[in-house]
Amino acid sequence: MDEKTQELRDIFIDVTDGDTVTETQEAGHGSLATDAEIDERLHDVVATMREKLDFESDLDTETLVRVVRGFYAGDTDAEIAAELDRPTEAVTEARRDLHLVQTDVEDAPLDLDALRRAIETGDPSDADLADDLGADPETVADYRRVARVQSEIRAVNDQYRGEFEAVLQDRELAERLTTAAQEDGLEDATEGQETNTNL
Repeated sequence: MDEKTQELRDIFIDVTDGDTVTETQEAGHGSLATDAEIDERLHDVVATMREKLDFESDLDTETLVRVVRGFYAGDTDAEIAAELDRPTEAVTEARRDLHLVQTDVEDAPLDLDALRRAIETGDPSDADLADDLGADPETVADYRRVARVQSEIRAVNDQYRGEFEAVLQDRELAERLTTAAQEDGLEDATEGQETNTNL
């Protein structure tokens, strides 16, 4: 290995924290230290929610953190459930406890605003609501919880979803900065050098 190749190899290792230039550099969610810090911050938010709000889920806080991560990674309830080896219904219940109801609202098969108003002004039965909203009682029973979560979100000014997103955006920023630093380091190392692709 000539002097320039050795110099490039040393810079590559410094930038990527790898020990060989042939090591596969996979894009993960930051370093282990960053992931630990992110999990700790998410854990704090979830623990606060469990303390202050009425949770129906019996999943532990660590598992709820994994639900948060999975949701923001774009995973469905079924995919998160498979990863956690839990029933999909348990993940759905946990996700709603965590105020992560965006997908429920987008796909709602009934008028959620009307359902929420009906719940807030009285306590009609699922059958009565079903007649009023043109939906079946099972759907009304399911979305009654979503409507209550929406009211809860409004009561806390959507505080907890904002905290989740702030934590995860910090992680994304760290990843972008790490990637940029790696690319800058390699560009500096190869600037002015001719790359020989013939092995």
